[in-house]
Amino acid sequence: MRPPLTTLGSGALLAGPTALAFFTGGYFEGPRLTAGVVAGGLVLLAALVAPRPLPRSASGRLTIAAMALFVLWTGLSIIWAPIGNDAYADLERVLVYLGVLVAAAALLRGRAVLTAVEPALALGTAVVITYGLSERLLPGLLHFQESVGATGRLEQPLTYWNAMGALAAIGIVLSARLAGDVSRPVWLRAAAAVWAAPLGTGFYLTLSRGAYASLIVGGLILAALSPTRSQLRGALVVVLAGAVPAAVASQLGSVQTLEGSLGHRETQGAIVLAVLVVAAGAAAAAMVAVARAERVRRLRTAAFGLPRRWILSGAVPVVMVALIVLGGVVHERHHAFTYTTPTSSASRLVSLSNDRYHYWGVALESFAAHPLIGVGSGGFLEEWLAHRPITENVRDAHSLYLETAAELGLVGLVLLGGVIAGAAGASIRAVRIYPVRAPGMVAAVGGFAVHAGLDWDWEFPALSLVAIVLIGALIAAGDPAPAGALRRPAVSAAP
Repeated sequence: MRPPLTTLGSGALLAGPTALAFFTGGYFEGPRLTAGVVAGGLVLLAALVAPRPLPRSASGRLTIAAMALFVLWTGLSIIWAPIGNDAYADLERVLVYLGVLVAAAALLRGRAVLTAVEPALALGTAVVITYGLSERLLPGLLHFQESVGATGRLEQPLTYWNAMGALAAIGIVLSARLAGDVSRPVWLRAAAAVWAAPLGTGFYLTLSRGAYASLIVGGLILAALSPTRSQLRGALVVVLAGAVPAAVASQLGSVQTLEGSLGHRETQGAIVLAVLVVAAGAAAAAMVAVARAERVRRLRTAAFGLPRRWILSGAVPVVMVALIVLGGVVHERHHAFTYTTPTSSASRLVSLSNDRYHYWGVALESFAAHPLIGVGSGGFLEEWLAHRPITENVRDAHSLYLETAAELGLVGLVLLGGVIAGAAGASIRAVRIYPVRAPGMVAAVGGFAVHAGLDWDWEFPALSLVAIVLIGALIAAGDPAPAGALRRPAVSAAP
C-alpha cells in the first residue's frame, strides 16, 4: 500500500500538466512561478518519503544529471545573455522541468502507479482538447479569446494551435495504446475509444503539420514495440472515432474558422457535436465487442513474425494519418468554403512552405558564430532582429535543438544530448522490465521529441511536462524491478 503523501505527490504529477494548461499553458511568469513552487515541493516530498529519491540505473542518473547541468548552464548563460528577462524566464522554466523529472522518477514507482500513468495523462489531454472544442460546438454558450494569428485554428487554452496539435497527438498515441492493451479493464479500453473522438477532431482543427509528424513517429514506435493484432484493433477504433467527426467538421466552415452568424455557427456546431457523440458511443461499443471477442478467443502471447511486424508497423501510422486527414482532403476537393488567409486552410497540411526555414537558418548562423557557449539563453530574439531575412517578428527558433545550439552552444547541445541519451536508455530498460506498460509511454515521448524539433514546445510547460512526467515514469520503471513488477501477461497479444 502506498503512503498517502506518496499517492498525493503522484496525483499532483499526473494532474499538473492538465491544470497548468488552463493558465496559458504555463507560458507566462505567474503560472510558471507557481509551477516552480509546486515542483520544488514535490522534490522535497520525494526526498522525505520515497524509498529511493534518486534512481539506481545508470540511464536514470544520466538523465537527471544531464538535466541538472543543463539547468546550471542555462543559469550561467545569463552572464552573457543579451536580454536578461528572457534568460531568467528560460531558467525558471527548466528548473520546473528538472524538479518534475526528479519527483516523477522518485514517486512514480511500482506496478500500481505505473498502471495509472497512461490513462491519467491521456484523459488530461482529452480534457484540454475538449475544452478547446467546446466553443465551436456550443457557440451560443461559450466564447473564448481569439488571436489574430490563429485564423480560426484550435488554440485555446494553450493559446497556440501547434502546441494544441502536439498535445492532441500525444493523447491519440496514449489512447491507442490503452485501447489495444488487453491487460486493461474493458471499461478503460472503451473509455480511451470515447475520448479519442474529441482528440481526433481537435487534432484536425489545429491544422498543425508538425503534429502529424509527431503522430506518425509515435504510431511507428507504438507499432514496433507492441506489434500485436489487439494493438492494431485498438488503434483502428481510436482512429475511426476521431476521424469521423473530424471529416464532418472539415465540411463546416464555421466550425473551423469561428466565422459566420451566431445562428449559422450554432447549427454547424450542433451537427458536429451530434456526430461526435455518436462516434464516441459507437467506438465504445466496438471496443467492448472487440475486447470480449479477444477474451473468448484466449489471446496468445506471441507477436507477429518479422515480415508481418513491419507491415503492421507501417500500416498503423498510415491508417492513422489517412483517416484523420480525410476531412481536409474532401474539403479541398469540393472547395466548400474559403478561409480568410491561405495559410489557415487544410491545404497547408500538404505544403512544405514555411518560415521556419528562415528561423532555423538564423539559428545555425548564430551557432556558427558562437559555437562553444552560444549567445546566451533567450538570445535568439536579438539574433533574429539583427539577421532576419524576412520582416516577421519571432522570439524563438521553433526548434528545441537548433535554439539550444544558438543560445547555449556546443556545451548546451552536449548536455541536452545527455538528457536524450539517458531517456532513451531508460526507455529500453523500461520496455524490458514492463513490456506491457512502457510502449505507450515511449511512443508518446518519441512523438514529442520530434515535434520539439519543429516548434517551440519547450516554452509551453503544460505540453513539455507531459513528456517530462513520462520520462520520469520510464526512469522509475527502468530501475531494478521492484517486487511484483508487471511482466508480460499471458494475454498480451491477439491471435
